[in-house]
Amino acid sequence: MSFSEKSVTTVSSRPLVSKIVKKTESHQEWWGRLLYDSLWFLSRTFSVSLFGFRFKVMERLPESGGVLVLSSHQSHLDPLLLGLATNRRLSSLARSSLFKFGPFGNAIAALGAVPIDRSASSVTAMRTVIQRLRKGAAVIVFPEGTRTSTGQLGEMKKGFALLAKRAAVPIAPVAIVGAYECWPRFHMFPRPGRIRLHFGTVITADEVKSLSETQLADRCLAVLQDLDKKARSTRQGHVPE
Repeated sequence: MSFSEKSVTTVSSRPLVSKIVKKTESHQEWWGRLLYDSLWFLSRTFSVSLFGFRFKVMERLPESGGVLVLSSHQSHLDPLLLGLATNRRLSSLARSSLFKFGPFGNAIAALGAVPIDRSASSVTAMRTVIQRLRKGAAVIVFPEGTRTSTGQLGEMKKGFALLAKRAAVPIAPVAIVGAYECWPRFHMFPRPGRIRLHFGTVITADEVKSLSETQLADRCLAVLQDLDKKARSTRQGHVPE
C-alpha cells in the first residue's frame, strides 16, 4: 500500500476503522501471542526447508517503541518473511473488510494487523498507521505500494517519510530478494527457491527528526537500493552468508 504526502491534520478516521482498531487492540491477549508464536515456529521451519530462507541483519530493531519497517515488496510472502527475521512482533497493513470474516478477522486482529479502509482517503490511512506507531508498534510499510511485477525494485513513493516524522519513530530498512521467484505476482501458489533478506542500519528517531521529508525519503530510497544489490549478490553466492 502506498501513501500520498498530504497533510494528516484535517481528516478524521472513519467509524469503521476506529471500531476495528479497538477490536484489534482488544485481541492483543495471551492467545494472540500464542497464535503468533506458534505460527512463527511452523512458518520458520517451512520457509527454511522450502525457500532456503536466510537473512543478514546489520542492526536489530529497537526492542521497544514504535518503528517503521521499510521494505521492498516482492510477493505475498513478504510480511511473513519479515516477521520471521526480526526480534519483534510486526504489524502489517490489511484491508478493513478482511476483519469482518469471523474467525479469520479475529485471527489477523490477534496477530496485530493494522486495518486500512481503502475506500477512505490516503490521509485517513496514514492517521491509522501513525496512531499505531505512536502506541509502540513495529509496522511494515512497502514504499513501492504494490508487489513488483518484474522482480526488480519498482518506483517508490515518498509518503513513508511523513509517517515516520509525524510518529517520531526510527526507520528500519530491509530488502527482500528471491521471494518474487518463489511466488510471482499473479501466480496462485508458491514454489521452492532461495530467498534472502538484508537489513540495514536503523535510522534513529533523532535522525528522522533532523532531516526534511525530502531528505529522509531520498536517503531511505538510496539505502534500499544498496541493500537490494547486496541481497542479490548474497543470493547469487558472490558474498559469504
